[in-house]
Amino acid sequence: MSTESTKRILTLNNVVKHFDISGGFLEKLSLKGGKLSLHSTVVQAVNGISLDILEGETLSVVGESGCGKSTLARCVIGIHTPDSGEVRFRGNRIDNLTPKAMMPYRAKMQMVFQDPYSSLNPRLTVQKTLEEPLRFHNPGIKNGEVKDRIAEVMEQVGVDPMWAQRYPHEFSGGQRQRVSIARALVVDPAFIVADEPISALDVSVQAQILNLLMETQEKRGLSYMFISHDLSVVRHISSRVAVMYLGSLCELADAETLYAEPRHPYTKALLSAIPKLNGEKSHISLKGEVPSPINLPTGCVFHGRCPHADTRCVQEIPEAKPCGTGLVACHRVEEGVL
Repeated sequence: MSTESTKRILTLNNVVKHFDISGGFLEKLSLKGGKLSLHSTVVQAVNGISLDILEGETLSVVGESGCGKSTLARCVIGIHTPDSGEVRFRGNRIDNLTPKAMMPYRAKMQMVFQDPYSSLNPRLTVQKTLEEPLRFHNPGIKNGEVKDRIAEVMEQVGVDPMWAQRYPHEFSGGQRQRVSIARALVVDPAFIVADEPISALDVSVQAQILNLLMETQEKRGLSYMFISHDLSVVRHISSRVAVMYLGSLCELADAETLYAEPRHPYTKALLSAIPKLNGEKSHISLKGEVPSPINLPTGCVFHGRCPHADTRCVQEIPEAKPCGTGLVACHRVEEGVL
């Protein structure tokens, strides 16, 4: 699938998001050399991510915990405003819009959160949970249409419409996540961000939710940004996969190519950690620990753990450049060493 032959539904151009966790004014004060100075502590969560999501595809974003996956997802959906860069939905820039100007895009861009219990209001029944966004985005909708739409979407996600008057605590984890998906679907979106939607569920339920997402995508022509750390799940659902490390994009490729021929050393290490049914042991052990996003390494952020790093990797930040059908940000791949 190529961006030339398929329309882009979402485009990220050099998106950056940092968080100042310094606290108040007094907490920023420090004494150095007999002089008072202000010191800020900044978490560099996302650092210059550029990628496209195509109409009808599932782009999965993977990486270790703390790599910036969820922050990137929240920048896409508008929960966080990027410090710099652009977010475009069907060609229109949306990251710099006022809340009122953003409103027409809200219905077309929805999000399914990781924990369905905390993302659903415990004081609202399923009926009220689904009715609220539907009426908000369709002020003139009639009561009969609301009832029919809610019943229809509940049936689509496998929840009995007769349970519409129940509260979230009366459902199992899998059922609650189905309600969360119904809430996203009820306003008829074109694009959904799914932030680790199955990680809090039992393994047997995970497959059901994955199949539900895939069936819904096929019926409605949806595009997904799927956030996950489970590489086995990602392989099952993805059209393309983006690999992140410490807020930077390491590799982007279609799922089949990435799993068959990973290029970036970090991607190879991640894939080697997937358990093998035949008992084969091919795990790549990385040296050291993941650096803090507060104090990022110079050059390539992965160089301290990479077995192939050289002086250039320490000094120069690699750019994500075309490699095969995707992108790879690695000096050693660019030089033909890997």
